[in-house]
Amino acid sequence: MAMRQGMWRRGLVPAGLAMVVAAVLALHRFIPNSVGNLGSLVETFLPWFGWAIIPLAAWALLRRSATALIATALPLVLWLSTFAGLLPDKADGDGQLRVLTHNVDADNTDVDGTIRALLAADADIVALEELDPTAQTLFQEGLAELYPFQVVHGTVGLWSKHQLSASDPVDINIGWTRAMRAQVDAPEGSVAVYVAHLASVRVGSEGFTSQQRDNTADALGRAIADEPLERVILLGDLNGTVQDRSLAPITYQLESAHAQAGAGFGFSWPAVFPMARIDHILTRGMTASRSWALDATGSDHLPLAADLRF
Repeated sequence: MAMRQGMWRRGLVPAGLAMVVAAVLALHRFIPNSVGNLGSLVETFLPWFGWAIIPLAAWALLRRSATALIATALPLVLWLSTFAGLLPDKADGDGQLRVLTHNVDADNTDVDGTIRALLAADADIVALEELDPTAQTLFQEGLAELYPFQVVHGTVGLWSKHQLSASDPVDINIGWTRAMRAQVDAPEGSVAVYVAHLASVRVGSEGFTSQQRDNTADALGRAIADEPLERVILLGDLNGTVQDRSLAPITYQLESAHAQAGAGFGFSWPAVFPMARIDHILTRGMTASRSWALDATGSDHLPLAADLRF
C-alpha cells in the first residue's frame, strides 16, 4: 500500500513542469504580447515545445511516478492534436503550376550556385527576396533563358515562364519597396501573385521586437483583402510562422500550401539548422498538390517550392 501511495506522491516537480508545457501548448493565444512580444515569440517556436516531453517522461519513469507520467501525457496529447497532421506526407499527384520562393540573402557568396539550384527546380514562377543591385543583375541574367518574363520592385522580384500582364509595388509602410504584386496569365487562368519580405524581428534586451513586422503584415493583409482576382498566391519571407498571431491579417484569408500538401514541418530558417518556417507559400482559390523545401544554397534561408492546381 505504501509503495502504491508513493507512486502517486513522487515526481511532483516533473508533473508540475509537464503541466506548464501543456498550458503553453493549449493557451499560447492568451500569452500577452505586451511584455516583449512574448506571445509571438512562443508561437514562432511552438513545435519545439514537444521536445520537452521526452526528458519529462524519462524523469517520470526514473522517479517511478504515476502522477508525473499521467501529467506528461497531457502535453503529448496537446502537441499531437496541434502538429500531428503536419507529419505525414500529404502530396497528392501532379500540379498545374509550380511556384518557388527564396530569400536569396544579401550576403549570399554563391549566387551562381543559387541560380543553378533555382533552374534545376524548374518552377513556373520564381519569387526572390532580399535582392541587392549587384545580385539582381546576376539573377536577371542567369534566369533569363528559362524565364522570359521578369520584374523587380525594390528588393523583391518575380520570374515567370508565363506572361505578366500587370505589375506594381505594394506599399507595406516600411519606407522602401519590399513587396509587389503581378498578374500571371497562365494557360489555366490568371493569378495574382504577391511577393513580400516583411520587416525583420529581433530578440534582444527588450524582448521579441516585432512592431514594424506587425505593421507590414497589417498593410500586406489589407492589400490582399482588396485583391479583385479570385486566385491569389503569396510567396515570400514573412519573418514569422503561421502560428504567430501577428500574421493573422494575412493567414486568416490564405491557406498554407505546406499544411495542405507537405510533409513534416517544412522549416526554412536558418538554413544550417532550420528551426522555423518563416518563408511561405500561401494561396487562395488554388489547391496545393505537393510542397517541399529544397536543398540549401548560399543563403541563410532554404528555398521552398509547391505544385498547385487551379
